[in-house]
Order: sequence, then structure tokens, then C-alpha cells
Amino acid sequence: MTTVTSGGADPVTVLARAPGRVNLIGDHTDYTGGYVFPIAIDRYTEVEMERGTPWVELVSADEEDAAIVSLDDPVDPASVEPAWARYVAGVVAMVRPDTGGRGFVRTTVPIGAGLSSSAALEVATALALGLEGTPLDVALACQRAEQIASGVPCGVMDQLASTSGVEGHALLMDCRALTVEPVPVPGGAEIVVVDSGQRRKLATSFYGVRRAQTEDAETLVGSLREATLADVEQIAHDDLRRRARHVVSENARVLAFAEAFRSGDLVAAGALMVQSHASLRDDFEVSTTALDELVDELTATPGVHGARLTGAGFGGCAVVLAERGARIDAGVDAWRVRASAGASVTVLSDG
Repeated sequence: MTTVTSGGADPVTVLARAPGRVNLIGDHTDYTGGYVFPIAIDRYTEVEMERGTPWVELVSADEEDAAIVSLDDPVDPASVEPAWARYVAGVVAMVRPDTGGRGFVRTTVPIGAGLSSSAALEVATALALGLEGTPLDVALACQRAEQIASGVPCGVMDQLASTSGVEGHALLMDCRALTVEPVPVPGGAEIVVVDSGQRRKLATSFYGVRRAQTEDAETLVGSLREATLADVEQIAHDDLRRRARHVVSENARVLAFAEAFRSGDLVAAGALMVQSHASLRDDFEVSTTALDELVDELTATPGVHGARLTGAGFGGCAVVLAERGARIDAGVDAWRVRASAGASVTVLSDG
């Protein structure tokens, strides 16, 4: 995460930019203190804001109504309308800026596709409002903003990927230690995001139910970060056993995937992605028919090493690890993405 200034006194107009993310492997592991392996992608949300008002007012070409949040009259972010303004309100509640601002939101991150458009909006808004700190500090504040805005008990992966991206590198995250290790994306690899066309909203999905089930499993076997598959098999309740089995096996797959990237073994990495999708489908039950059919089609495509749903599931996108130049015709849309740098804020003019 970088800050660029043009010199002078207090900033008047700022431009904050935050990338979306795609998770290559490791879903529903972050909130149990496990491992994840995302990249920040070269698709961004920008907030350009002129500071100095006692409220925050943002308009977006992608939304019919503006997001208007008062600084003087705090409200429950979850009650704000329109719905997208809740994320802005959540950020305001966490940042508590002395002054607000008016401005514009522009984004190339597909909305509702599982590429963390909400996290990108939160991070960009927080930086535009003057939030300072380490990439982890900003990510934790924005994670909490999303939780209070949406009611979804999300982990920190999305926000931390947006603040901590390193160009050309994936990010091995330890969500218990809250550390990030950049791992180079192997040469010759291409990462493609393919849209299933099935939009999702986590607030109305079973995300919270799945998280509660993992917590229930941990009351039986202890931390899933430390548990073994043998421990998991002792759980009598079928649903809890399968949820726990996914988390334990997925953590192992993330570490093996990172090692495959380090050694440039795309075949092994692709096989782990396929195993991950099967686990998300069968044990964690967050896939859909549309995603399953898409992943089957993608894995049968020449030049594709592996594919899996990405993000929380319940719709959205699949991520593909392929040879460079492989032809991807599946899905309703596809984007070749590169690992990008993390969020930044630039002072455009000074007062």
C-alpha cells in the first residue's frame, strides 16, 4: 500500500485506488485462522474525493442513487439506503474522520462476481477519508466496516489482499498470525477469472450458517488450524464433520499449492485447485450447479491445469490456472488478470 503526495498543505482532493482480488485457493479458511492464497488483481475501484464537508457523498455510474452519510448524526450502517451506501457508512463508522467529502466512485471490479468489489470500495473510501496505518491496520478496519455494514461475519482475506498486493506475486496469508508472504507467480502461468453469470449476495446466502458450523466443529475438536483429518473423523454429526474436513484439508492444499508455485509446478497446482473445488462442493456445500458445470467445462479445456470456484461461493466466478495463451471460451465473460500492487492514495491538489 503506497501513499503519493504532491507537496503543500492539507489535501483538498485525493484519489484513492484499491484493487479487487481473486483467491487461487483457500476458501472458508480465513475466519478459522487458516491459510489462503489470493492475488490482488489489475481491476480497481477508485474514489476521487474533494474533502471538507460534514458528510460523505459519493456517486457512482454503477448505482442509481448516491451514498450520503452524515458525520454528525451516526446511524447503524446496516440500515442505510441505498444498499451500496452501507459499505461507505461502515467505513465512516470505523474511520471517524474529522471532515468528509464529496466525490465519485469508478470501478472495473465486476460487482457481485466474487472478486471483492465491496472490499475494494471499503479500502478506497477509507484511504480517501484519511485513514492511515499499515496495510494490516487498514485491512482490519475495513473488515470490521464490512461486518457492521452487511451483517456478514467475513474474514480479513479480501481487505488484506487489497491493501497488501505485490505486483507479479500471489500472497500466502496466515490468517491467525496475520502475516503475508509474497510468492512469485510462475512464468508461463496465466490466471483467468470466468464469470458463471450467477450473481450472489453473501448477506442472503448461507455464509453465516457455514461459519457457525465451523465454530460448532471447533467446540468438538479444537482449532481446525491444528486439527488433523483423524480428529475430524471423530465428529459424529455429518454436516459438522464435512465442514471441518473441508477446512482441515483446504489448509493443507493451500500450503502445498504455495510450494507448487515456488517450484513452478503448474500441473500439481492445478490438481490441487480441482481437489479444492470438489471439497467446496461436497463437504462445504457452497457451490452451485452453474459453478460445477463451469468448472467441469474449464478443466476439460486444453491448456488448463485446474479450475475452481473462487470466493465464498453461492454463485460468482471460477478461477483458472492455465498455460499462457490458452483459449478460454466458457462462462458468460472471462478476464485474464495479473497480480497487481496494493491500494494507494494520491493527493491531487493541496489547500
